Amino acid sequence: MRTKSTYILVFLTYLVFASSFTHVPVPPKDKFIVVLDAGHGGHDPGKQTRSGLREKDIALKITLDVGRELEKNSAIEVIYTRKKDEFIDLEERGAIANRAKADLFVSIHCNAHSSQASGAETYVLGLHRNQTNFEVAKSENSVIFLESNYEEKYSQYDVNSPESVIGLTLMQEEYLEQSIYLAGLVQDNFRQKLKRQDRSVKQAGFIVLHQTIMPSVLIETGFITNTSEGKFLSTSSGQSAIANAIADAVVDYEEHVGVNELLGISSTEPVAEVSDVIYKDVTFKVQLAASGNNIATRAYNFKGLEEVTKNKEGRLYKYYYGATSNYTEINNKLTKAKEKGFSTAYIVCFKNGIKTPVEDILN
Repeated sequence: MRTKSTYILVFLTYLVFASSFTHVPVPPKDKFIVVLDAGHGGHDPGKQTRSGLREKDIALKITLDVGRELEKNSAIEVIYTRKKDEFIDLEERGAIANRAKADLFVSIHCNAHSSQASGAETYVLGLHRNQTNFEVAKSENSVIFLESNYEEKYSQYDVNSPESVIGLTLMQEEYLEQSIYLAGLVQDNFRQKLKRQDRSVKQAGFIVLHQTIMPSVLIETGFITNTSEGKFLSTSSGQSAIANAIADAVVDYEEHVGVNELLGISSTEPVAEVSDVIYKDVTFKVQLAASGNNIATRAYNFKGLEEVTKNKEGRLYKYYYGATSNYTEINNKLTKAKEKGFSTAYIVCFKNGIKTPVEDILN
């Protein structure tokens, strides 16, 4: 099991639900869909150095390398927000992922600083915990000023205000845990496989993450302003190494927190084969959400669902629906939860009170 020493559990102050996206119906998908977003592009070069390094070029090369690696996996479908040097609005980047009903959104960038700062860091959406995180987000968010009609499109967001992220109405805490998990896998690979300086998993108000409605991360792969790291990032071998680390993290995520596990279904044992079986000393529950808010488990707070319980794990409250040793019954409750609108709900289980992977029990 991977260490979670790099994970930073994010405490958010508002629990809200998505309401402003237009969903385009798509057929049921058989593959795990990953949207790769190369930061900047076109007339937006991103960060630059005097030696000629440009963030938009490096980010695109790494992104395409990540895609090539992921496309080798028949279970994964890759979609790009851009595959060439072109400008894509932040709003459209998220919309591409939303229309595809993607399972993951991964935005790839490079960092810069006036010092010889170095290392990689991965962000999830959240409140700016400190000035440094704010400055990184502010730099990436400033691209909106290059977009047409940005005053209207981003009227709710003040790129210069650390507090403005609180006013955003699309901070989806239901994806927070998965985003943190993926971010941790990325940082683990950077540290363990590439021996890069680990600047950890962080939180900040990136507009591009705010636009998505699925687990999403923004990766700052390193500092192009650092002499040695800039050289590493600008070489094909360095870009390939970084891309492989990111791709491995995505594959690891897909295998452990992918579609089958989120539905509580073992990829090697169909649901029908475990129907009506009671598992001794095992309690199955449907996880509805994870939130920094302590919400009363009243039916009106959970779209009419009864039997909702909560448990505080770290800084997050986990909200569960139902509790039974009957796998068939918990599958029925999962169906009901999804019908009520909890589209990301999934089955979890506890054996002798200890949280255990569902697939381990079914196998």
